[in-house]
Amino acid sequence: MIDRRSLLAAGLAAPLATPAWAQAFPAKPVKIIVPYPPGGATDILGRMIAAQLQAAWGQTVVVENKPGASGVLGNDFVAKSAPDGYTVLLAITAIIQNVTLFPKLPYDPYKDLLPVSQLSTSTSLLAVPASLPAKTLAEFIALVKSQPGKHGYGSYGNGTSAHIQGELLKAQAGLDMAHVPYKGAAPMTNDLLGGQLSAAFIDAGTARAHVQSGGFRVLAVTGTERLKMAPDAPVFSELGYKNFDPKGWFGFFVPAGTPAAVVKKLADDIGRAVKSTEVTTRINDLGQVPVGSTPEVFAEVIRKDGPIYAKLIKDLNIKLD
Repeated sequence: MIDRRSLLAAGLAAPLATPAWAQAFPAKPVKIIVPYPPGGATDILGRMIAAQLQAAWGQTVVVENKPGASGVLGNDFVAKSAPDGYTVLLAITAIIQNVTLFPKLPYDPYKDLLPVSQLSTSTSLLAVPASLPAKTLAEFIALVKSQPGKHGYGSYGNGTSAHIQGELLKAQAGLDMAHVPYKGAAPMTNDLLGGQLSAAFIDAGTARAHVQSGGFRVLAVTGTERLKMAPDAPVFSELGYKNFDPKGWFGFFVPAGTPAAVVKKLADDIGRAVKSTEVTTRINDLGQVPVGSTPEVFAEVIRKDGPIYAKLIKDLNIKLD
């Protein structure tokens, strides 16, 4: 079994580059690879940070979208790129979930990529249409149990965090409820508002407007604290449910072997960009929490989350198809 703590620590402890590396970087255009299509949250975040870095460095920073295979194509492209800091990956939690979901990956995220900075975190909400006669999670569970096989929950697709969370709730509450995977937020939101779905695990940014308008009712939230947008909705752990604590995240990586001085400069400058008023406001508008961490702090998040998701995916028999 791979000792992920050791691998991460070894990567972060790579020999420091000479001062000239850090002083010269970046001496040419930098690419931020987004392994998802244009227009989504990852793409929006990547372009915001690219603009900030370009202004700070006086050097071109471009975003390239390389979608495919749940992020695997873009992740692999960066993992096999030159370890010089000029090709940076903006990934999401799926990068560690895919280790268990795919029978074989063309790269190992724990060995072939180094964490640079966690950009932001995202919380999921268990939302139901306002028309559903269930105002609490207990009432929802009672409703579904009284009508076995007649209710479904939506997710962003097979193998996504929402799918894992839905199956986790089903297992712990003993529910007979169908999983309905979607290819995007818009169709799932429309079906939830229309009552075609009884529930959905949905990200806070997508849900915000509909919670405020009264179209959705939030029964519980993932993570470790309640949300300002739905202060009456308890955290799952408050209700006795387990393993809903990990938050979704967005974070930057570079190929293993990238000089430590370059990794540090990237992390420092990304951190400053995240803390700028413009970026912080936009991240909050997306329903996320800005972070901008050090490589070491981000590595610890990965070390903790990886085994949790691996066990859940195996125990819940989560499949991509």
